[in-house]
Amino acid sequence: MSAAVDAARDAPRRLLAVVAVLVALSPAFAWGAARVGYAEPLENAAELTGASDAAVTLVPALFPDYSVAGLGPYLGTLVAGAVGTALVFVLAVGVGRLLAR
Repeated sequence: MSAAVDAARDAPRRLLAVVAVLVALSPAFAWGAARVGYAEPLENAAELTGASDAAVTLVPALFPDYSVAGLGPYLGTLVAGAVGTALVFVLAVGVGRLLAR
């Protein structure tokens, strides 16, 4: 087989490895965000305009604020990132298979 075919075959594995590394690093990203006092710009804008007071939750979040109750901020971020990534991956594979038909 040619190198291009081998590279194409290995691409999904490499992509999955990159995603796994990013998920594993998510607690470090959460720690860094906490150290610099990062806040979501959309949440800041909602608070400044008063839109937060008028907000209505239609569907509760699976992981509010990217955390899991009882796990602490960093481990909770890791679990939320892993589960969210897995859900998106399963959804993408499902849609891909439907479109391939």
